[in-house]
Amino acid sequence: MAGAGLYVYAVVRRGTPLPAGAGGVGDPPGVPRTVTIGGIAAVVSDAPARLRARRRDLLAHQNLLMGLAEGGPVLPMRFGMVAPDEDTLLARLAGARRSHLAILEQLDGHVEVNVKALPAPDSLAEVVVEDAVVRRLRDEARRRPGYEASVRLGEAVASALTRRAAEAGREVLRELAPLARATAPGPDVQGCALNTSFLVPRGRSQRFRTAAERLAEAHRSRVELRFAGPLPCYSFVGDADSPGRPGAMAGG
Repeated sequence: MAGAGLYVYAVVRRGTPLPAGAGGVGDPPGVPRTVTIGGIAAVVSDAPARLRARRRDLLAHQNLLMGLAEGGPVLPMRFGMVAPDEDTLLARLAGARRSHLAILEQLDGHVEVNVKALPAPDSLAEVVVEDAVVRRLRDEARRRPGYEASVRLGEAVASALTRRAAEAGREVLRELAPLARATAPGPDVQGCALNTSFLVPRGRSQRFRTAAERLAEAHRSRVELRFAGPLPCYSFVGDADSPGRPGAMAGG
């Protein structure tokens, strides 16, 4: 059953085709359609009565964005953006029309690739060889074993692993940045030494991936690199990451 308002997936250029057979959020899935003004359009469906961040709905949101990207640039909305009604949505779109068109122009022909750098697993032996502080604390723990000695050693090892991963991550960033049009730091993620997104020209995406895999192999003793993409360009929409904030965020 539909709830009040319109669920907003994205802002696109007027005339961007909707993916054939795509379903939206909700149970049963919402039917995507466009709300158009000037040269832009919002892709929407009826908002479900109860919106939750369930896996099915998250995938429906993501898959619709990926399908839209096949037809042109997409200004993606975060999951849970709901406009109270079509008139409000149109008014907000009209007010942000120029900025939305400018962002769509910048994103045209690009995808986002996210790279996360984590401390390499099973690299303790190399840390002991490379880090004098870790060696000293290990030797002390062997001579005088105890809780405090173990804690100090564990903290030193964790710090060394993170530092090595961060150093390798920065080297990877320097190597990959020239292959992208722009980079954007992501939020802090527990366990990650680096979290960065790259705005990559679609035609260079395979070259970017090949370079990233080569770097992952070259630095595997210090860092584990994880890649996600191509993705909708969430990290490069700036303040336009809402259709003019037409309504409250929903979902849980």
